[in-house]
Amino acid sequence: MSKIIVMIGAPGAGKGTQARLLSEKYGYPQISTGDILRAMANADTPLGHEIKETIASGNLVSDEVLAQVIKDRISSEDCTAGFILDGYPRTLDQARLLDELADQQNKDILLVHVIVDEELLFKRLTGRRVCTKCGEIYNIYFRSPKRDGFCDLDGAPLIQRSDDTSETVNRRLEAYKISTAPLIDYYRQDGRLIELDGDRPVEEVLEQLSAIIETF
Repeated sequence: MSKIIVMIGAPGAGKGTQARLLSEKYGYPQISTGDILRAMANADTPLGHEIKETIASGNLVSDEVLAQVIKDRISSEDCTAGFILDGYPRTLDQARLLDELADQQNKDILLVHVIVDEELLFKRLTGRRVCTKCGEIYNIYFRSPKRDGFCDLDGAPLIQRSDDTSETVNRRLEAYKISTAPLIDYYRQDGRLIELDGDRPVEEVLEQLSAIIETF
């Protein structure tokens, strides 16, 4: 049976990196609802305009719109053998809908929860600095530039994104814990949850994750 791998983890946990590596290793498409919605928001269609206005206002796109987006995307031929979801589901209603879609496609769902120490997450996010010219990413705790405040590649100034400030990061981490706790319980009840120590090197996490997926 083909698989649906759902990746969840706090901001900065590295779930996106693991999703990308899994996609490269197994050929499963990595489906990010955020990327799809941003692309649709740029389209000159009624739905595109609606999504653009919703995102601009800071509100969440409705479950109905997200459901249609997911249905359309996973019906593509490249999803036949399986796919990786990053950013969906985020609520119990969305999880139940995904179960229905999985049954229709005869697919098993595995939820992968990447766990990282909160202090480390805080440093990963608040320490992040981005080059204003080329977009290269540094971290003042783990990968600092040779010259403080300037990019090694082109000498342009580095900035801290507005969503990487201490106050914003604290809010993001708290919101994540509140929103995902029910999902984790939902998938744990019937043995579809695996939890990985994301504090370890990326290669070690991928190795353990691959071994679990291949026997699931």
